[in-house]
Amino acid sequence: MRGCENLARLDYHVHEMSPENEPDGYFAGPLASRLKEFRDALVHPRYGAIFCTRGGYGSAQLLDQLKIKQIKEPKIFCGFSDLTSVHIFLWQKYRWVTFYGPLVAGGFDAGANATGGYDPDSFMCSMTATHSSWSTPLRGETLVRGTARGTLLGGCITLIETSLGTPWELDTRGAILLLEDVLVKPYQLDRMLLHLKQAEKFKGVRGIVLGEFPECEPPEGSTVTVRDICQRILGPLRIPIVYGAPVGHTPRPMLTLPLGVSARLHATSEGHLDILEPAVSA
Repeated sequence: MRGCENLARLDYHVHEMSPENEPDGYFAGPLASRLKEFRDALVHPRYGAIFCTRGGYGSAQLLDQLKIKQIKEPKIFCGFSDLTSVHIFLWQKYRWVTFYGPLVAGGFDAGANATGGYDPDSFMCSMTATHSSWSTPLRGETLVRGTARGTLLGGCITLIETSLGTPWELDTRGAILLLEDVLVKPYQLDRMLLHLKQAEKFKGVRGIVLGEFPECEPPEGSTVTVRDICQRILGPLRIPIVYGAPVGHTPRPMLTLPLGVSARLHATSEGHLDILEPAVSA
C-alpha cells in the first residue's frame, strides 16, 4: 500500500494489521474481532502509533466496550472523518491528545503537498515538536476577526453531533472548536449547527476553525451556501472564526492538528493557528 510506503519513508516502522475475518456487511469484520484488533493496537507495547487506514465507519460501535485503563502512556492516534468518535472518546474518557490528520489510504497515499495528500510541515511539527510551540497557516478566510486561546477540540461535525447524549459527549467549553464535513447540503449543515447551538455546545467556545466542506453545493434552485449558513448561525457568537481551512475532508494537502492541546487562533486574513504546547513527549 502506497500510504504505508510513504510512512516508512518518514522513518516509521510499519506493521499492517490485517483483519482476521471476512467483511461483515459494510463493516471490516464482526464486532468482536474489530474490538480485539483495536484494543490490541492500543495496549500492545510493540506499537507506538496508530495510523488508521480509512475513515472508520462503525468505529463508534466499539466504544461501549472499549476499556484501556491498562495503558501506562498514550499513543499517537491519527485519523479523521468518522474516527472523530474515537478522538472524542479518548479525550473525554482518558484525556488523550490525538491527531486529526491524514489516513493511510486518504492522505498518506497521495503523498506530501499533493492534491488529496497531506501537509508535511504540520504533520512533522505535530509528531516531533516535543519542547516548543509551533504555528500553521490555515489558508482560509476570516468570517469574524479576533484572537482567542483555548483547547483545540472537534472534528467532523456529523460525529460531534452524534456524540450528544452519550457518556463521552464532547465538552466544548473553553475550546477552539474544529468543525468540518463533506457531502452535506447547506440545509443539513443548518440543522446540525442549530442542534449544537440549542444543546449549548457553542456556550463557552473561544473560537472556531471551519473546514472547506467539499461537495456541499446548494441543491438546485437554491443559492444559499454552507459559508452563508456558518456566517448566519455562528457569526452572532462574536468569537473569532476562520472558514475554509484544509482540515479533514479537503482536496488540498491536509493539515495535521493535535486535539486536546492549548492553541491560539488568529482570525485575520487567511487565519493561522498557534499550537502552544507539545502534543508528544520526547
